[in-house]
Formats: sequence, C-alpha cells, structure tokens
Amino acid sequence: MRLIAMCLVVMVGVGPRVALAQDSETLADIRQQLSVLFVEVLSLKRELSTTGSPAGVTTSGTTLQRIDAIEAEVQRLTGRTERLEQRIERVVQDGTNRIGDLEFRLVELEGGDVSTLGETSTLGGDQGVTPAPAVPSLGDGGGDSGGQFAVGERADFERAEAALDAGDAQSAADQFEAFLETYPGSPLEAKAYLRRGQALEALERETAAARAYLDSYSQYPQSDVADQALYHLGRALGMLDKVSEACVTLGEVEARHPGSSMIGPAQAEMQSLGCN
Repeated sequence: MRLIAMCLVVMVGVGPRVALAQDSETLADIRQQLSVLFVEVLSLKRELSTTGSPAGVTTSGTTLQRIDAIEAEVQRLTGRTERLEQRIERVVQDGTNRIGDLEFRLVELEGGDVSTLGETSTLGGDQGVTPAPAVPSLGDGGGDSGGQFAVGERADFERAEAALDAGDAQSAADQFEAFLETYPGSPLEAKAYLRRGQALEALERETAAARAYLDSYSQYPQSDVADQALYHLGRALGMLDKVSEACVTLGEVEARHPGSSMIGPAQAEMQSLGCN
C-alpha cells in the first residue's frame, strides 16, 4: 500500500479515468444501490463497536440483592442481544437479496449467461452450512481465462494489440482507451492498461504511460501481468526523473513477485539508475 500511495503522489494532478458503460444510467443506479448497502453495513459495524468503558453492575448490599442485580443485568443484556440479532438477520437477508439482484443485472449488462448464476452466498458467510454455489466472476482483470466476454470484447482487444505490435502506437493507445471505456471490469483490463502504457511510452508520453502502468498494478496486484506493470511503472518513474520512487518500485518487483522474469530487467534498470 505504501508503494501504491507513493506512486499516486507522483501522479497527482490528473484525476482517475471515469469508466463509461454501455448503459450508463442503469449502471449508475446499481452503483447507487451498492452505496446504500455499504452504508447499512457500516451501521452494522458500529453496532459491534463499544462506546466506552463497561458500566459494570452495582454489587453492594446483601448477597440476595447482589444476585438480583446481576440477574436483572443479564436479562437486560440478553434482550438487547436478541433485538440486535434480529436486526442483523433482517439486514443480512435484505442485503443478500439486493446483491443477488445486482449480480443478475450486472451479468445481463455485461452480456454474460445469467443461467450460470448460482444462489447468492449469505453476507458474512454461513457457519456450519454447506456453501452456496460460487457465482461466476464477471472478470478479475488478470488475464483472458476464466472470465466472461461481451460480444466483440476479445476481438477489440486483439485489434488494439495488433496495432501496437505493428508499430502504430497512436492507434493502439486510442483503441486501448476505447476498450477500457467500453468494457469496464473486463478479464483483460489489467493487460489493456499495461499495453496502453506501452503504446503511450512509444509516443514519449511518459507521464500518461506511468499512470496506465499504475492503474494496471494498483487495481490488479495479483494479475498475470502485475509483475510487468510494476517493472514498467518503475522504468517510467525513472524516465520522469523520479529516481528515488523508481528505485523503490523496481525493488518491489522481486519482493512482491519472486521468480518473475521481470526481476532481471528490474535489477538492470536499478543499476543504470544508480539505486543503492
């Protein structure tokens, strides 16, 4: 997190890319509903937080009086616990229903197969109960396997990649930007950010390239191309004369991705920058 925060400071001054969707109004409605659900979850968390030191039970008086006071306090706390438990159950049920509805609508919007959706897992898990079938992911951005693709999604990505491989960096940068706007959350998103960064770097737009590499790594630190994104981010920072930040970033390649093929190039880049 410290590494990503430092890189964000380097890139300050340019806001994040606003993702456009095929049906922006409907996606905006879904995001709003998720925000409401998030507020309800925070409310539950506050219920689990203490508000100060425990008040304790007054135990002065005779033994019988002390026992009566303890029993009364136990009854009070039991009643309060039962009321909170009922409230939590209602919120969990409502939240689970909402999430199930949102998953269905999102799969429809992304062009996925809604028939593959399983039963939505209860919020917070369900101890001692057989887990519900896993809901297919809309894409983790880490690669081209295991995710569902919208119509034309893979073809658009391959067209942009072909332009980059052919040396048409400007066309590739434009096509990758359009891809990221058209297919938010795509299984190829991490790679699209990375390849767009490479296209921008070929156009000598190092600042924009560094932002693209940072987006790829910060949003998908476990993706198949995370080590490449981190290495290219370090190189881009070096080209921007951010040597200290570049050295730290390049050093993280081996620390975060042991065994990566990017470790050798990262160490060579560190040596050329004079990193300690």
